[in-house]
Amino acid sequence: MKWFNRIIIFLTGVAVCLAVVLLVGNDDAVKVQEVRPVVRAMTVSPDAPMRVVFCGETVDLTRYNRHESMDRELSSFTYFHSTTMLLIKRANRYFPVIEPILKANGVPDDFKYLAVIESNLDPRAVSPSRARGMWQFMEGTAKDYKLVITPTVDERYNVVRSTEAACKYLKDAYAKYGDWKMVAASYNAGMGRISSENEKQGNVDALDLWLVEETSRYLYRIFAIKQIFENPYKYGFVLSARNLYKPIVCDEVSVSEDIPDLTAFAAKYNLTLADLKRFNPWLKDTKLVTDKRRFILLIPRSGELNYDNPDNVAVHDKRWTVN
Repeated sequence: MKWFNRIIIFLTGVAVCLAVVLLVGNDDAVKVQEVRPVVRAMTVSPDAPMRVVFCGETVDLTRYNRHESMDRELSSFTYFHSTTMLLIKRANRYFPVIEPILKANGVPDDFKYLAVIESNLDPRAVSPSRARGMWQFMEGTAKDYKLVITPTVDERYNVVRSTEAACKYLKDAYAKYGDWKMVAASYNAGMGRISSENEKQGNVDALDLWLVEETSRYLYRIFAIKQIFENPYKYGFVLSARNLYKPIVCDEVSVSEDIPDLTAFAAKYNLTLADLKRFNPWLKDTKLVTDKRRFILLIPRSGELNYDNPDNVAVHDKRWTVN
């Protein structure tokens, strides 16, 4: 009986100790939760780099205004999830077209990122100021650089032709400034404005010019989207090959005679008018008046129009995918 009583006393003591421990532990847990509450998700600030490379030049970003400007644009692109992810998907289709044209014209490859921020790589983009196409040409500038604009044609929407015209502009600007950062700024603001402000402000670096907000942000937006494209996983973008938009192989059909009915023309290639215009967005009407000019129509191959095996989509830049 004495042993039984001792066991009861022992168990009672253990129970009291456990109760005290649990009470203290629960109190500590409440205190921790008050200091650092449990959250469903976290928003983590991306680390802005201290320097970036643009067109072969290392650009120092340690000065307060440069660091904070870069941080703003990098944060914006990082957390503008759907749009930024869409840019990478579209780049898989359009960078293989843009890059060789830049190279052939002696324009640094980094200017493909200018097209990204200008139009979101949408060949049919139209701005509030009525700039159009992937390179966002205004009508007057487009005509200056030999892009055809008529009632049935607008070559600002032609990816190849507008990229070639953009190269001419960029080379003209480089001949004027001898600095690719200044060239990029002039693409947004115009050479006249950049030259005038640079003269007023003492011929400073393009990043040190006091300009309207849109132009002040412009170069940093290029820097930021380049950082994300070169390491998307670092900034939280996880894609596989099946997520990217595949390049669609097309045949080229040269025409120099009018096409009175583009619907009938498309039908000859087993396409709808909509299909024809998606691959040739520079066609403005249901007919084509050539005025004896020569145009190249892209005709997608029938076997290219389906995602029969998405895992086999060709990946243009292996850094974009995790597999």
